[in-house]
Amino acid sequence: MATKKADAAREGISHTVEGLETVMKNGTEQFRTGFEKAVKNYDQFLGYGKDTVNAYVKAANAAGKGAETLHNELYAYSRQSIEDTLAATKAILASKSVHEAFELQTDFAKSAFDAYVGKVSKLSEIMTAATKETLEPIQGRYQAWVEVVQNNRAA
Repeated sequence: MATKKADAAREGISHTVEGLETVMKNGTEQFRTGFEKAVKNYDQFLGYGKDTVNAYVKAANAAGKGAETLHNELYAYSRQSIEDTLAATKAILASKSVHEAFELQTDFAKSAFDAYVGKVSKLSEIMTAATKETLEPIQGRYQAWVEVVQNNRAA
C-alpha cells in the first residue's frame, strides 16, 4: 500500500513537473515573441524618427535657399529701382521744357509700374516654388506615420 501511495505521489510530482516545464517553455516562447515584436516596433519608430529629422533638415535647407533667393531678388530690384529713379530725375531736371519733363515723368512712371508688376509676379513665383520645395520632404512623413501606427496595431 505504501508503494501505491509513493507511486501515486511520484506520478503527481511528474505531472506537476511536466506542467511546469510546459508553462516555462510556453512562457519563454511568448516572452521571446513579445520581445522580438517590441524590438521590431522600436526599430520602426527609430527609423521613422530618423527619416523625419532628415525630412525637416531638407525642408529647412530648402526654406533657407528660398529665403536667400527672395532676398537677392528684392535687393536687385531695390538697387535697380534706385538707379532708374536717379537716372529719371537727372533726365527730368535736364529737360528743356515742361512738356518734355512731363513726358519723361510719365514714361518713368509707366516703366517703374511695369517693372514693379513684373517683379511682384517673379517674387510670387519664387515664393510658390520655395514653399513647394520646403513642404515636399515633410509631406511623406504624415503618410509614414499613419503606416507606422497601422503596422503596430496589426502586429
